[in-house]
Amino acid sequence: MASTYNVNASTKDFRVAIIGGGMCGLACAVGLSRFGIHADVFESASKFDEVGAGVDLGSNALRALKGLGVLDTILARGDDSKPHGRAMLFVSGLGAHEEVYDYNNSSIFTDADAGMGIYRSSLDISPDFLNALLPLLPNPNATHFNKRCTSISTSTSGAQVIHFADGTTHEADLVIGADGIKSTSRNAVAGTDKKLLQFTNTVAYRGMVPMDTLRQEGVKTEVGRRLCNFVGIDKHIIAFPIKFGKIVNIVAFATDNSVPVGSVEVNGPWVEPVPQQELLDRFSGWGHDVMAMLNHLKTPSKWSIHTLTPLETFVRGKIVLVGDAAHAMPPHLGAGVGQGFEDVFLLCELLGHPSTNLSNLEDVLKAYDAIRQPWANMVLKESFRTGVIYEAFGKPGYGVDDMAGHLAGRREPIWRHDLDGDVASAIAGLRERVSFPAVTNE
Repeated sequence: MASTYNVNASTKDFRVAIIGGGMCGLACAVGLSRFGIHADVFESASKFDEVGAGVDLGSNALRALKGLGVLDTILARGDDSKPHGRAMLFVSGLGAHEEVYDYNNSSIFTDADAGMGIYRSSLDISPDFLNALLPLLPNPNATHFNKRCTSISTSTSGAQVIHFADGTTHEADLVIGADGIKSTSRNAVAGTDKKLLQFTNTVAYRGMVPMDTLRQEGVKTEVGRRLCNFVGIDKHIIAFPIKFGKIVNIVAFATDNSVPVGSVEVNGPWVEPVPQQELLDRFSGWGHDVMAMLNHLKTPSKWSIHTLTPLETFVRGKIVLVGDAAHAMPPHLGAGVGQGFEDVFLLCELLGHPSTNLSNLEDVLKAYDAIRQPWANMVLKESFRTGVIYEAFGKPGYGVDDMAGHLAGRREPIWRHDLDGDVASAIAGLRERVSFPAVTNE
């Protein structure tokens, strides 16, 4: 997966600026540095400390991180020193929590899953990820804090001018927007239409409980060993072990399906603490194991889940979007961060290609867009659809057989996505349109 180009020996004639110092932004800076490409990173916060509720890495994300040369460093910050199998187990949220579907019994694990295989890894919170990447940045002085982008314009010379809230500006030939779901760099690509971001009518209550506490409560579901999904009507709960099985991370989703998606706007904060009773009332009547977990979430936080209306393009001129800035999606496939890392991997490979220079930079970005825009938007739509399936189990919704039919095969195409094939397709497309010479060992 690692590039065969001569990294760390760049002769590039273009300047790069990355807006956003989150996971995708830092991964991109490190990935570009492998080709000797310097990138200034502009972060709106006062330090690298992104708030997150967990990082779930599917095998596609792991392969992308491996291609960027950061996998081992990232995994060293996770729960285990290597990726591990943790396929999702679906159980009913009601009654005695009957088994609904087990991915371990599906076609996920086959001989075709070579290399990394179908594995998952988790970090507790995204600062773990950021702290792992920081030592890999070649030039700490290239990171700039308290720099909130307000707009991007084009100078008379053709350079991109980033405008910041503090009144300063910065010029670059290429701007990479990695500033998350509330991106301002997106405005320069897709316009300022607020309707691009939609509340999904779903909220997620998050918290953690010691596994010993749950054992004392008589919890039988395998939440201490497996990634479990308690499914029901209009609600589902994801529970999985972290800290080597000592803690169970719990995310309880509840959806209001009485109104259309996009008809409600969240005017307050998207993340806020709520009384425990609100959570207990939402899941009243669910089974023993669920209520045992929720009864011990004393201080839950409530997250209003938003999604991005699929963009027609991730690129305008010499501005390109990656990660949530391009395709923020619901978390129901655990694929959002992986799609961001796929973006970054392809973009770094194309920008680091020996034939890429300032004169063909816009064509290179178009090649990136031709690959990433349809694929990431497909995953976005499937993520939303997957949440609908999770919350349709039980009367008057799906039975066990129905759920198996809907769940089988949903994740495999994403986890097995051919990243090297993306690079080859993008380069082939470039050669059809512009002069893009082949190089040795390509």
